[in-house]
Amino acid sequence: MLGAAIKAHRDVLVDVALGSGVFAVIATAMAADLKPGRTPDVFAYLIAIGLGLLMLVRRRYPGLALAATVVGLMGYYVAGYSPVGMAVPVAAALYSAAENGRLRLAIGTAAALILFTDAYRLVVARQSPAYLLGFELAVTVTVMAAAIALGDSIRTRRLLRAEAEGRERMSATEREHEAERRVESERMRIARDVHDVLAHTVAVVSLQASVAAEALADDPGAARAALATIRSAASEANRQLRATVGLLRRAGEAEQRAPTGGLDDLDRLVRTTADSGPEVNFRIEGQRAQLPVEVDTTAYRIIQESLTNCLRHGQARHIDLLLSYGPECLEIRVTDDGQGGSGDGGGSGLTGMRERAALLGGKVWAGNVAGGGFAVRASLPAAGLR
Repeated sequence: MLGAAIKAHRDVLVDVALGSGVFAVIATAMAADLKPGRTPDVFAYLIAIGLGLLMLVRRRYPGLALAATVVGLMGYYVAGYSPVGMAVPVAAALYSAAENGRLRLAIGTAAALILFTDAYRLVVARQSPAYLLGFELAVTVTVMAAAIALGDSIRTRRLLRAEAEGRERMSATEREHEAERRVESERMRIARDVHDVLAHTVAVVSLQASVAAEALADDPGAARAALATIRSAASEANRQLRATVGLLRRAGEAEQRAPTGGLDDLDRLVRTTADSGPEVNFRIEGQRAQLPVEVDTTAYRIIQESLTNCLRHGQARHIDLLLSYGPECLEIRVTDDGQGGSGDGGGSGLTGMRERAALLGGKVWAGNVAGGGFAVRASLPAAGLR
């Protein structure tokens, strides 16, 4: 608002200065009275004032300002006043028309003025062709062409500047949208982390609490072991949740954030799952390699969610976990002998696995196994994001 008001005030000052200049030039030529003709009187100076005032409406009505200037100048000459020239009095109006996008009108008006006045002066006034065509015509064309060219160049520069500002605004909007997308992506990643941690921990705590309740009277040792597993699972969940929530507190550090949980924690995850009842057979194929952080974390979360599903839904007694390192991808396979699933893989946990893998250009497959059980298989690019 303030910038627009300043610009409008500046435009008015420019128009007033231009109008004053037009009046001053015409009035000076009148006062010089260098050629024979009717001596300028009050009416002549009123015409000069009117031509200057037309500059105040040149931005809103450039065509009207140009036409009125031509009519006023013709009226001045028809009244028989001493000549004040043709190019200089209309130069400001021609410039204004070109500056405001009426280039064809400015060129056409200038050409018509030159043809009409020169024809009149040659045929009717019988002025010297040598002076008129050899000197004055060149000066008139030069002044008019310069005024039109200046106005058009200023308009072109203004349009280019507006286009550059538009591109800058578009770039700023795109950067803002990209920042929003990154924030949303980070929020979804943290939400998935919290879901995975809580889901696994709740499943382990629920099973171990049931074991402890059943063994409390008959087997205190087993009850104590179950409670120890609960405490270990709760401590691990607390550690991961603290690390995840800590990311929310460190705004602006998204590029340095290290996701919580990785394949280095896999042995502890397998041990916690095995302590909850099922036998877990964990195997690694290929040469274990250092993976990018995002691949390492995604692999861990997929395995964690798969083991959680085995505990919560599958009632499995045996779980096979295979981690296969290949030259281009990391293969994960988790198979159990439980009751299987619906077969469509539509749970929120499986949806989260697929989303994690898709962010890296990987895939997740899930479904029932022939003969009973459920399997989850994932393929992640070893090089990370694609």
